[in-house]
Amino acid sequence: MNESSPIRTDTARAFQPDPVASPGKTRRFRPFRWMLLLLALLAAGAVAHRWYDGRTQVAGGPGETQGKGGRGRGKRGGMDVPQAVGIAQIVTGDIPVVLQGLGTVTPLATVTVKSQISGYLTDIGFREGQTVKKGDYLAQIDARPYEALLAQYQGQLARDQALLQNSKLDLARFQRLAQQDSISKQNVDTQGALVKQNEGTVASDQALVDQQRLNIAYARIISPVEGRVGLRQVDQGNYITAASTNIVVVTQLHPISVVFTLPEDDVSRVMRRVRAGAKLAVRAYDRGDAHEIATGTLDTVDNQIDVTTGTVKLRALFDNKDEELFPNQFVNAKLTVDTVANAALVPNGAILQGTPGTYVYLMDGDAKVSVRPIKTGETDGTRTVVLSGLQAGDRVVTDGTDRLRDGAPVRITEGVDGQKVTPAADAGGAQEAGQKRGRRRQQP
Repeated sequence: MNESSPIRTDTARAFQPDPVASPGKTRRFRPFRWMLLLLALLAAGAVAHRWYDGRTQVAGGPGETQGKGGRGRGKRGGMDVPQAVGIAQIVTGDIPVVLQGLGTVTPLATVTVKSQISGYLTDIGFREGQTVKKGDYLAQIDARPYEALLAQYQGQLARDQALLQNSKLDLARFQRLAQQDSISKQNVDTQGALVKQNEGTVASDQALVDQQRLNIAYARIISPVEGRVGLRQVDQGNYITAASTNIVVVTQLHPISVVFTLPEDDVSRVMRRVRAGAKLAVRAYDRGDAHEIATGTLDTVDNQIDVTTGTVKLRALFDNKDEELFPNQFVNAKLTVDTVANAALVPNGAILQGTPGTYVYLMDGDAKVSVRPIKTGETDGTRTVVLSGLQAGDRVVTDGTDRLRDGAPVRITEGVDGQKVTPAADAGGAQEAGQKRGRRRQQP
């Protein structure tokens, strides 16, 4: 060490590091502490698990152990834990056969009002959204040019009528002279042709007069149908071109129709009822198929099937007095084609599909269920006709079917009358059943 260093050599040699603060020893002791903490956590988990198992066995009663297989399954006295279910009873009743299709509200008459003559629009006689009757005044075209033409053609008609009258008088004179052999027959024939010519001129003038009178009538625009007028499409003061400018659209609302489609497989069933003279009811529902808008009757069926979609169009008529149906509105049309009377009806919630096909869980007494294959028929969305497999009075499971199997024990939590079973009463019944099974096992 340098002699000029302020640190003395003997002092530096005497300095030794603190063994307690050694980093190496601290790192050696740190893993040991983590292992102790992990063992403590494992011991606490084991104690909690044994405590939970003990509480479960006490709550289940004597002889109950937790099962190892199946979700929500255990054993109580050697038997499976009953599954809580809701049931319903098979009843008989009438169910309508309903065919459903997407439809569009279509007015029976939609008229775009246009002028049949050209001229300036001088007056608007309707209010937008107004309900009008057939023949009501809508608009007025300036008729003065046509009135002037009418006066002109009426003058021509009067002049030509005078010429015709004069030619007829000359013809009568020539005919008398011809009888006296005072004039040649050629003159008589020429005068007769002149009369015919004047008659044609008078007829042409009369047609021109009638045409102008018709144009003057066209100047006053009236509603061709009863209905509701829409928004005005041209304003007063504009020049209207004949058969070109739209003035307003009038739509008939009473009655109104719904055009809907059905699959081609249903056409024969509908046509049989139509040929029999039946008045088939059609109900129109909103887009969400939740609210019934109106009820009408089937009017007609189209004469051909659309080959691109395999459907046929049908038209139903509705009175629409309250104007619930609006033109071009999309609706769900439900056609009632028939009614199945005195049929066994099962709730749709009880019907399942699986390996046996279509089946239900049938109550076997009050504590077990069995699988019962069935055949179904028509449905109204909530109930279905049972063709075979069930009869009136049978009870089927409607709620809690996802964990059932053939012969599984069940406990009813909701009966056929919709009354729910209280948990206290259910627990008391289960405890009493467990005590009875224990007494039977203790008997020699």
